[in-house]
Amino acid sequence: MKLLAAKRLSVLLPIILALFFSETTSAQGEPSNFWENVRFGGGIGFSFGNRIVSGTLAPSAIYQFNNQFAAGVGLSGTYTSEKDVYNATVIGGSVLALYSVIPEIQLSAEFEENYVALNFDDQFAVEDDSYFYPALYLGAGYSTGPVTFGLRYDVLFDEDESIYANPWAPFVRVYF
Repeated sequence: MKLLAAKRLSVLLPIILALFFSETTSAQGEPSNFWENVRFGGGIGFSFGNRIVSGTLAPSAIYQFNNQFAAGVGLSGTYTSEKDVYNATVIGGSVLALYSVIPEIQLSAEFEENYVALNFDDQFAVEDDSYFYPALYLGAGYSTGPVTFGLRYDVLFDEDESIYANPWAPFVRVYF
């Protein structure tokens, strides 16, 4: 099931990216104002502890159709390491839709497909693992200017394979 979802995304994502970033023209052959409606943003994360370090880079772009609705694509990469235990690399892509009920309240839906590679230290006799993991996040947030703070829920959460401890995740989105 997860492999099938990964294959679908690997076919659809390049098509979506090509359509999203293609230059459009009006009926009169003049360039449209497509790029005036594109907003760029994303997130950066870094955490560390006694023996663990983790970093994430997640750029994204959205097309603002009107004051209420936007849709776009994103990429993400995360590296996590616990000294002498394991390291994990997570690479993914996503498609997202944002809807502002009122200017301050934003609802979101985001489908994300991640490739997860886990490498364990030899002392644990645990086999390395790699797999694809899909997530479908539904969220709500408070917007002020280009920033939205909120909470999202992964409706496809699988406790055994998720890279997260639970399906709930806070988020901060910034688009310029």
